Amino acid sequence: MYFSIIIPVYNRPAEVLELLESLTRQTYTHFEILIVEDGSTETCQHIVAQYQERLTLRYYFKENSGQGFSRNFGFEKAKGDFFILFDSDCIIPDDYFSIVHARLAQGHLDIYGGPDRAHPDFNVLQKAISYSMTSIFTTGGIRGRKSHVGVFHPRSFNMGLARKVYEKVGGYVITRKGEDIIWSITAINNGFQTGLITEAFVYHKRRTNLVAFFRQLHFFGTARINISRFYPDELKLVHALPAFFVLGLLLYLVQWFISPTLFFAGTILLLLYVIVLCLDATIKTQSIAVGLLAVVTSFTQLTAYGLGFIQEYIKLKIS
Repeated sequence: MYFSIIIPVYNRPAEVLELLESLTRQTYTHFEILIVEDGSTETCQHIVAQYQERLTLRYYFKENSGQGFSRNFGFEKAKGDFFILFDSDCIIPDDYFSIVHARLAQGHLDIYGGPDRAHPDFNVLQKAISYSMTSIFTTGGIRGRKSHVGVFHPRSFNMGLARKVYEKVGGYVITRKGEDIIWSITAINNGFQTGLITEAFVYHKRRTNLVAFFRQLHFFGTARINISRFYPDELKLVHALPAFFVLGLLLYLVQWFISPTLFFAGTILLLLYVIVLCLDATIKTQSIAVGLLAVVTSFTQLTAYGLGFIQEYIKLKIS
């Protein structure tokens, strides 16, 4: 099986360097790589040039149109039997393609997705963010488990699809704000089989500061509502949990002025949640520093996502 790896890039030459370096170490090497530079002002062309003799690699520069349409551009150029999508800030484990190839050879799977993890070399903040994005205690871990809500919808930071799926379904209909989930639902509705390959994980660097992380998660919250504009039935109660978290925090603060007793009870519950987060993150990462910072990143994640969800939901109802 021949894979086409499609990577949209916007101003991330350092991340592309790490990604391409990880692809040179793959145990299964029957693949090509398409780098689609999405109108960057800080391009990675010089990085790509360093790997031209070590990898089957093509570089394209196009006007900025967003990640979804940049992936569509890659679909049109790809030569493989199976298309693989990565975010440009991912690092790929050495046996990734061996695992995927073996799993696809076992049975019928038209589209797959994989989870993400923190690399041992990530800094403390990156590991804390990774914990927040993959923990069941922040709802982030739901998408990386075999037991999840509803049919599994692969996401394009780590996702693969057979060429025949693209030929029937086409590419993304919007370029951002939930474009990959909308595409996955459309593909499923066309009769294609999706699945989670838990062993096909990537190391996902995500954001490297709390402000950027907040903005990203706020965007994710708005994207979940945007998906419901296309598929209303796909909006589940679990997606609203961060919004309930935000409303709960507001109610907790109001109790300071209304009922000291309820405020005290809320403080106890909040402290218990903080302790659970800190202990779980510390145990999973074997780092007290990550455990403490994970409390901050988890509250950032839930608050940002919840606010984005609420704001976009209000817009949806008004419109």
